[in-house]
Amino acid sequence: MADVNRGNRPLSPHMTIYRPQMTSGSSIMVRITAIACLVLSLFIVWWLVGATTSETGFAGIDGFLTSWFGDLMMLGGTWALWYHMLGRLRHVIWDLGYGLDVDFSEKMGLGMFIGATGLTIITIVAV
Repeated sequence: MADVNRGNRPLSPHMTIYRPQMTSGSSIMVRITAIACLVLSLFIVWWLVGATTSETGFAGIDGFLTSWFGDLMMLGGTWALWYHMLGRLRHVIWDLGYGLDVDFSEKMGLGMFIGATGLTIITIVAV
């Protein structure tokens, strides 16, 4: 039977009452880091193609990737790679049925930001 009170209920949360959550923010960041990793991989492929084709082509892209902007881009790409990996690991944990309650999910979201930053620092020190 049809719901007679349907017109009295809001259809979706309104922007003035919606509060962004850690889980939604971390999920959006996983998608953003996937795009960042794709863009970074295109620069690495460009570098490899430049290395196989000509010295001038390689010198151009190598000069760009070893500049201060290229170093900054690689640093961000390293963080994005670690963050995306931790996001995929979080989804594996959820697929196994663990960590589905809100408090633990929010802690995992915060842990992804902290973990990606720590792993990026370890990567920089190790390289």
